[in-house]
Amino acid sequence: MIRTAVLLLFLLSTCLDAQNTDLDPEISGLVKMVSSDSLKSHVVKLVSFETRHTMSSITDPVKGIGAARNWVLSKFRTYAANSGGRMEVFLQNRELQPDGKRIKRITNLGNPVALLKGTDPLDKRIFIISAHLDSRASDVMDAKIAAPGANDDGSGVAAVIESARILSISRFPTSVLFVAFSGEEQGLLGAQMMADKAVAEKWQIEALLNNDMIGNNSFDAPENSGVPKLRVFSEGLSAYETDKSAAGIRGLGLENDGDARQLARYIKETGEKYVNDIDIKLIYRNDRFLRGGDHTPFVNHGITAVRLTDYYENYDHQHQDVRSEGGKKFGDLIEFMDFGYLQTNTAVNIAVLANLAKAPSKPENVFMDVKELTNTTKLTWQRPASGKVKGYYVLIRETDSPVWTQKIFIKETSATLLFSKDNFLFAVQSVSESGNVSLPVIPKVSR
Repeated sequence: MIRTAVLLLFLLSTCLDAQNTDLDPEISGLVKMVSSDSLKSHVVKLVSFETRHTMSSITDPVKGIGAARNWVLSKFRTYAANSGGRMEVFLQNRELQPDGKRIKRITNLGNPVALLKGTDPLDKRIFIISAHLDSRASDVMDAKIAAPGANDDGSGVAAVIESARILSISRFPTSVLFVAFSGEEQGLLGAQMMADKAVAEKWQIEALLNNDMIGNNSFDAPENSGVPKLRVFSEGLSAYETDKSAAGIRGLGLENDGDARQLARYIKETGEKYVNDIDIKLIYRNDRFLRGGDHTPFVNHGITAVRLTDYYENYDHQHQDVRSEGGKKFGDLIEFMDFGYLQTNTAVNIAVLANLAKAPSKPENVFMDVKELTNTTKLTWQRPASGKVKGYYVLIRETDSPVWTQKIFIKETSATLLFSKDNFLFAVQSVSESGNVSLPVIPKVSR
């Protein structure tokens, strides 16, 4: 019996290896469409607004945050023409009152948004790609001084716009939302506005990829640093209702397996599978020290969200007045951008979004049987609520491994594995007929 099971496990793993190397040709095609020239043109245009400070003019036709957000909306509307009527473009906005912090006068806060609706009206899942439109110089309250914001965060906005251009032609069953938040530098205000709206209206957000500074790695990397790197920041334990689940998390040793960590691992695996010459680094914290990003308001609402950002930061070229001192240039200028690197990072976003949007939803009611003391592990689950499946991947890793190291493809909704539940961690993914996989689900215990 054991010899038969071992043989079966070997055959399943061998079958998986063959399947896992196959690339979805549609996703490969979308990745190849990313253009460094297109990205550069977007950043050049964003810089031309001189400043995109949240409290800058919303009426000047060529300068300030108003002109910038109108231009982003115009780009979204252009690409909406490719969607067969499925892309809705709008400005989410409201009036902010002075808060005694970083808003000193009544300010119109606006997020340019494009929603590419899924083809399946019963599938309510939404995947989001975001960046922040506003910029700043040394003084976060100065709304008039030049603040080009080429990399922070013109690079992220360019990636969002390019993703909207490319994905507008796709026909995913799920919805993809593209957004350029305002008010990030003033306290994540635009992201908070949308996160609150999403919770109030019960949006089914499955994942948010927030891109903030993804375009100047090579200028700041040491010589001979190897393959370019992209950081993905993800929280471990959700701040949302952790007190209610802490005992279970501790008991199962899942401190490193929150939803954001699963998304980060998914980004690394999928991004490196479809995009050449990128080393995606998993950073096990929600964000950098003393800094914040637009994913955080979503994280605080219990929504799965991560931040993608340059591996090497040069503080001479962010949050600095444009100037020269001692022959050295300061400021977030376009000359310090690396558009090949930005192209690669945008391609990572597109590969991940497309793979998620084409996949079925996550398997339901995933459980691990712990009623008996055994050196095997039995898992059970139910079919996903939406999407067609050809089977499931059971993911396996040792407890000290940062990523999933083994996968077994199974067509049934249960599996008995020759791995001890005491020594390994497990998860289950849904797999579509074209090989696209959902986010992993960690099993609950069944006694």
